[in-house]
This record gives sequence, C-alpha cells and structure tokens, in this order.
Amino acid sequence: QVQLVESGGGLAEAGGSLRLSCAASGIISSIIKMGWYRQAPGKQRELVATITSGGITVYADSLKGRYTISRDNAKSTLSLQMNNLKPEDTAVYYCNAVVGVPDMKLNVWGQGTQVTVSS
Repeated sequence: QVQLVESGGGLAEAGGSLRLSCAASGIISSIIKMGWYRQAPGKQRELVATITSGGITVYADSLKGRYTISRDNAKSTLSLQMNNLKPEDTAVYYCNAVVGVPDMKLNVWGQGTQVTVSS
C-alpha cells in the first residue's frame, strides 16, 4: 500500500510564507510524477503545481513566481514553498503522486493539509 503524508500547513498572515512537505511510503518501484492540488471551500480541486521525476515543473498560471515545487527523488519527498501568501490561497492542499508499483501504476492522494491566510 502506498501512502502520502503531508505536513507544514497552518495559519499565516497575508504576505507571509509557508512550506508544505509530503512523504511517500510503501512498496514503490518509481514515482513518475508528484504534485500539489488545492481545494477552497465551495470550489473544485485545482492544480497548484506538478513535477516529474526528471524535474520538469508545471504551475498554475496564477501562482507562478510565488510558489516553488521541488522534490527529493532519493527520499521520495515533495515540497511546496509558498511565498507572499494571499487570503485567496486559503484551502486544503493535497499531495498527489503517480507511482509505479509491481505490474501497475497508481494515482495516490494524501489526506490534505489546511492552509489559512489571514488578511
């Protein structure tokens, strides 16, 4: 069984910073792609950023320049540095990974971590 565990969420003031982390565990042959998504109250889950095993990144246009995604392939960890936070960044942030396990690929989600930005 593959699990993703997020950490680092919490409360920040507008203009502040937070760093989220996600650790993958389980029987994993490879982690093909990892990413962060978020869901604000009353809204659909949306892409924040993704990164492939080769380091290719994709960001939501509205977050470019404020958010930075990174990963440590050796440790199977993912991070998201969030700077200049805005109240509209308030959401539950979810870690996602597409992983290879023996004979198949899995799309795995973490349980989510709350980020709240006060004005």
